[in-house]
Amino acid sequence: MSCCGRQREQFPGTSQIPTQTGARQRHPMSPPVIRFEYAGKTGMTVQGPVTGKRYRFDKPGSRVLVDPRDSPSLSAVPHLRRV
Repeated sequence: MSCCGRQREQFPGTSQIPTQTGARQRHPMSPPVIRFEYAGKTGMTVQGPVTGKRYRFDKPGSRVLVDPRDSPSLSAVPHLRRV
């Protein structure tokens, strides 16, 4: 079997597609996220009722990204606010 001798690079329409480096790429189908901040006195863990995901707020002022499907329920939790 012979090598193409890098002739493939000479064909029109076979250009390299640049990729983003250093930037965080988001999957086009991933849902947006909503940020919540904890204003209590200690830490708190809340489980999202829709996704089942656990959201950990380590200390007062902690901010966590929340799935929008869990957002309405977390908005009703004392000491949590959407930011």
